[in-house]
Amino acid sequence: MAEINGIRVPFVPIIPGEGTVQKPTNAPSGSRFETIFKEELENIKFSAHATKRLESRNIQLSDSDMARLNEAVNRAELKGAKDSLVMMSDTAYIVNIPNKTVVTALPVEQGSENVFTNIDSVVFAT
Repeated sequence: MAEINGIRVPFVPIIPGEGTVQKPTNAPSGSRFETIFKEELENIKFSAHATKRLESRNIQLSDSDMARLNEAVNRAELKGAKDSLVMMSDTAYIVNIPNKTVVTALPVEQGSENVFTNIDSVVFAT
């Protein structure tokens, strides 16, 4: 057992400067994990509710659709939007812009009254 100030402890204490792992000098400044992590944070996410709505309404997004949605969210973010209605083709997406999270999605023709509340902006994804 290790000893700290004359007391035996059942663990190995970490002493600053001893046994620390040094970063290799030839490693790039940003790790691959950090790069991937930052990229993922920038991508659109879907809430559990939105995922259920996409499945139940048979809405499918291709890679180009996802790119268009990401671009629309980025444009809304630049304008200071918080909760946006993103119109893309015949589908409406409610997106929380600061969290980059799609809250819900529905085909426009399925909207009973086509009234959207609690939004502060509308973006047309082109």
